[in-house]
Amino acid sequence: MAVPLGVILIIVMMVMPLPTIVLDLLIAANITIALLVLLVSMNVRRALDFSSFPGLLLVLTLFRLSLNISATRLVLLNGDAGKVIGAFGHFVVGGSLVVGLVIFLILIVIQFLVITKGAERVAEVGARFTLDAMPGKQMAIDADLNAGLIDENEARRRRSDVTAEADFYGAMDGGSKFVKGDAIAAIVITFINLVGGFAIGMVQHQMGPAEAMQTYSLLSIGDGLVSQIPALLLSVATGIIVTRASDDSDMSGTVTRQLGQHKRALQIAGGAALALVLIPGLPKLPFMIIGGAMLVIAQRVPKAAPEQSAVPAAEPDRPAPDSPESLLGEIGVDPLELALSPDLVDLVDAAGGDLLERVRSLRRKIALELGVIMPPVHTRDDLDLPLSTYVLRINGVEAARGQAPPGTVLAIGDHLDGLPGRAGQEPVFGLAGKWVPSELRHQAELTGATVVDRASVIITHLAEVVRANAGRLLDREDVRALTDSVRRTHPVVVEELTPGLLSLGQVQLVLQSLLEEGVPVRDLVRIFEALSLAAKKSTEPEALHEAARAALGPAIAAQHTEAGRLPVLTLDPRTEQRLLESLRPTDQGVQLLLDPASAENLIGQAIRLTEMAEQQGVTPALVCSPQLRTPLRRLLKMAVPRLPLLSYTEIAECTARVETLGVVTDAEALAA
Repeated sequence: MAVPLGVILIIVMMVMPLPTIVLDLLIAANITIALLVLLVSMNVRRALDFSSFPGLLLVLTLFRLSLNISATRLVLLNGDAGKVIGAFGHFVVGGSLVVGLVIFLILIVIQFLVITKGAERVAEVGARFTLDAMPGKQMAIDADLNAGLIDENEARRRRSDVTAEADFYGAMDGGSKFVKGDAIAAIVITFINLVGGFAIGMVQHQMGPAEAMQTYSLLSIGDGLVSQIPALLLSVATGIIVTRASDDSDMSGTVTRQLGQHKRALQIAGGAALALVLIPGLPKLPFMIIGGAMLVIAQRVPKAAPEQSAVPAAEPDRPAPDSPESLLGEIGVDPLELALSPDLVDLVDAAGGDLLERVRSLRRKIALELGVIMPPVHTRDDLDLPLSTYVLRINGVEAARGQAPPGTVLAIGDHLDGLPGRAGQEPVFGLAGKWVPSELRHQAELTGATVVDRASVIITHLAEVVRANAGRLLDREDVRALTDSVRRTHPVVVEELTPGLLSLGQVQLVLQSLLEEGVPVRDLVRIFEALSLAAKKSTEPEALHEAARAALGPAIAAQHTEAGRLPVLTLDPRTEQRLLESLRPTDQGVQLLLDPASAENLIGQAIRLTEMAEQQGVTPALVCSPQLRTPLRRLLKMAVPRLPLLSYTEIAECTARVETLGVVTDAEALAA
């Protein structure tokens, strides 16, 4: 209750007279609090660490104005405003009205025209830029979250900081007006006190002009000086807060560290001060003291750490380039490789690029999403690539490539014709965009475009390639590591499955087939249990695959659920029966043996119904019998790769509402 009661008492002070002893106490408190605010503003690491400053500025301004009113009342009524104001009126300015007025006006000029004016402009620009940059900062947070660099809690905290920063600078834009108005009010109040005191002294108390001037005017000047000193401190604190740059230390530590990094500059400054001694007529002692102090400080500044040589020392035990060890290391194929053109090497530069750190975060994200360990990404430069090009390779074979011109960001939107740059494309979703210079990022955001930096484009592309090829990237060693992890928590499940019923290679085939269809394999315990039961009947890969999918049915159906409903396409019963009758076992598994016309008609029906659903903003799944799901997927995956196929057993336990969007029918075959 201290702050609300304090504000109420400030209002009461404006209408009720105060004893001089209480006024002296409050004036001392005013100066001390202003000094405290100044020191706190210098020691905070970020402006947001003093987020209460705008509100505190308003309260302290109101407090200072109430003291002006109380002091004016005492000066005009009694000719006495306490010892503090009397001391400022007589001792500080030497009892001279002219000196007091000059000092008072100088303080007003410093506060109003220098500090307050600059702080007001900085606060206004800071508020505008902060508000304009909010969408870009929010998208950057979302990009880091999607890339796996941060978790949901960290993203929520950063979004809160962005909002708080915008609110703070908006409040400071208005708070700086309090300081400006306070300076104007001080001039007006002091002028009123001078005129009013002089008139009261001569008219009411029958004083002479000199006596009235000595009694009332000096007290009015003392009151103005007493109020302007804390006002000046708060003005300086306002300027420090709004000009505070982001740093990991307070202002004192930052200034000391940054000035101390330039030893040569300190030596030159000290030498220049000593050189001024040679000018005739200048006093020598002050410049000798200052110059000597500068040189002493420069000597005490530690030397900068020597730069490391760009060429590493030769390793004594390094094998010869033509030795078998070196050749074997060079002919090896990396599971996952990112090749960069020479002008993109800055993305992996330890001095400023964060691409490698994002790749490490992506590995964790993929592990949590798919349940497999993404292999390390071998990043290297490739002189054969065109400029601004990167290539993603899987087992030495190019899987994808894209563009990321240096010094640019990718703006994705519809109103980019007014911005310079070259046309580009978002590599994952194929969205049209433009690579614009990095310094125009803010202008691109103002057009409503989504702006993505180069590293985010590459990481998003890499993540999509890994998801699409997760089955190819899962090798035998990964399967053994996954099996060992399950063995530590569920040893019986692993002992029953392998090596008695299935080998690691057969388990690998099942996991690869699941990943190829976009099914996560995080629930290995349930997968292994289903494989143990199915392997006792058949070890055919398709049968094992369908058994694992049936065990993961609720999780698979949940992947395609939208807002509590599962949009599906179904097969006409007669068409489904005809397809079941056309199943034939082959060396490559069970296949659908259809005549070309029926197959083409079936594929056309699936494409048409899928496009109709997508036009409504819905991504459907095709549902069929378990025996038909795998061969039908082989038929449709080349023509409609985005259409997932689910079996009836997989949606049997689905809690979402199943909504049928269409029926696939082989009309020509039914008519025949």
